[in-house]
Amino acid sequence: MAETLITTAVALTVFMLATWTLSVRLRDVSIVDVAWGLGFVIVAVIAFATGDGDHGRRTLMLALTAIWGLRLAASIGRRKLRHSGEDPRYTVMRDRHGRGFVLVSLFTVFLFQGLLVWVVSQAQQGASAQDGPLNALDWAGMAVWTIGLAFEAIGDEQLARFKGDPANRGTVMDRGLWRYSRHPNYFGEACLWFGFGLIAVAAGAWWGLIGPLVMTLLLTKVSGKDHLERSLRKRPGYAGYVRRTSGFVPLPPRRRASEAGS
Repeated sequence: MAETLITTAVALTVFMLATWTLSVRLRDVSIVDVAWGLGFVIVAVIAFATGDGDHGRRTLMLALTAIWGLRLAASIGRRKLRHSGEDPRYTVMRDRHGRGFVLVSLFTVFLFQGLLVWVVSQAQQGASAQDGPLNALDWAGMAVWTIGLAFEAIGDEQLARFKGDPANRGTVMDRGLWRYSRHPNYFGEACLWFGFGLIAVAAGAWWGLIGPLVMTLLLTKVSGKDHLERSLRKRPGYAGYVRRTSGFVPLPPRRRASEAGS
């Protein structure tokens, strides 16, 4: 286990340093969003190679992590190609720090995200080191992961199509999965991480639940749901959408007061 933890920490540091160097050349810090998913794939590959736990579980965890991480990186990469330029979040930071931003971004963006990847991926690292054959909890974790990936992938695709239609500019996405949750893609990501956590617990690595708990906190309170909704509050129709639609967990839309009393 110690070998895996040390090797993944070193690999993530090197990977994030290389990504930071590229961001300086491109003058675009937001490439770190593409690197996020790839970082987990790197951890999973190392955990598979260095772990001495059950081979079947290591293979399962590697496969599920690679499918999720590569899909996420490709999805964000395609979005960046369609909308060139640095994400406004990082542009604001760049303007605030001026010339010192290059060094600031190394520590507050790249190395910090590398640390987050290392902490969140305790499920992958822990499961690879624990022995014992695959059991019912592993398959339950895979089922939860599958549901989560479906919500994330379908939600992302529905939103991309909606944004790609000029007729929808300035309107609120409230179709498909977005009719039942204001953030079905974020719900899906949290769900699949609890799938990873269950697989870790199946191996006896209970600390693997750290990952899904941290990820859910990030998605709901830090850089995900709340951050995005602050930027959407003034959009026409959004207040009504908030009133009738669940904020995270998919639920049937709430009826308006006039409908409820009819």
